[in-house]
Amino acid sequence: MSFPVHRPRRLRQSPAVRRLVSETDLVARRLVLPLFVREGLAEPVPISSMPGVVQHTMDSLRRAATDAAEAGVGGVMLFGVPAVRDAIGSGADDPDGILNLATTALAQEVGDALVVQTDLCLDEFTDHGHCGVLRQSQEPGSAASVDNDATLERYAAMALAQARAGSGMLGLSGMMDGQVGHVRAALDAEGFTDTLILAYSAKYAGAFYGPFREAVDSQLKGDRRTYQMDPGNAREGIREALLDVEEGADVVMVKPALPYLDVLAEVRASVDVPVWAYQVSGEYAMVEAAAASGWIDRRGAILESLTAIRRAGADVTLTYWAAEAARWISAGR
Repeated sequence: MSFPVHRPRRLRQSPAVRRLVSETDLVARRLVLPLFVREGLAEPVPISSMPGVVQHTMDSLRRAATDAAEAGVGGVMLFGVPAVRDAIGSGADDPDGILNLATTALAQEVGDALVVQTDLCLDEFTDHGHCGVLRQSQEPGSAASVDNDATLERYAAMALAQARAGSGMLGLSGMMDGQVGHVRAALDAEGFTDTLILAYSAKYAGAFYGPFREAVDSQLKGDRRTYQMDPGNAREGIREALLDVEEGADVVMVKPALPYLDVLAEVRASVDVPVWAYQVSGEYAMVEAAAASGWIDRRGAILESLTAIRRAGADVTLTYWAAEAARWISAGR
């Protein structure tokens, strides 16, 4: 028989052939592990909506980072949960604040093995849970709003505190206009010209952050739709990424990952800097919940989701499965 002439199945006939012609590879060094450290804990506290993830003590944080480094993970992203909060997030730039102390500890512990990164945002440190300083409305009965330019001053102070603590990369996740340029100028003025900036350029105000808010004990009142992006807007995400590159971002981010693979692919095609994606808490929780119910293959779903993010254009993926997935990848799945 001469029909069919084209037989693509020849390239799928065995595991060896499939490995040889695979278009998309997962690599452990392209994964970053987010970690939470909480002030005042005597032992790690499980996060109920994120099975397997905890709020760390300083000691357990060191162990988790060492484990990640041994697994071949490329970096860790630190989030601090303070004991005391106030309106301007004073703990964020306090040298003795939990995030800055943890940064120094990890820079000393694993800084030669992976990139120690820090979340640069005020939401974990404010008593209102917003990512910036609030400005009271002059209109009676109107809600307060985030003051963009006043927030930039707080971000600059945070940036310097984190750089002094030893952070190699600052994750600017607040979605304030001009944040990259303002922080870059502040860092350069103090001699931190080698400190990297990761811009959360296309960060969407979606429904996938719920478990994260438990993880950082968020005090959020209201929502973040005046500064995070509308889920329906793709072109705006490209514009944000281009603006951040123009302001000096070393890396740009799309967050969340799976619901925005189209945006991720378009950003990758539009910029000439590394593009990362954040597989957020809601994405993690959905897979874990479905797997716990026996509805899906846990390992298969994790690896498939990471492959999809990589295939769409992510050079690096932040994922709570980073250390576990890195071991699977190193073992050949």
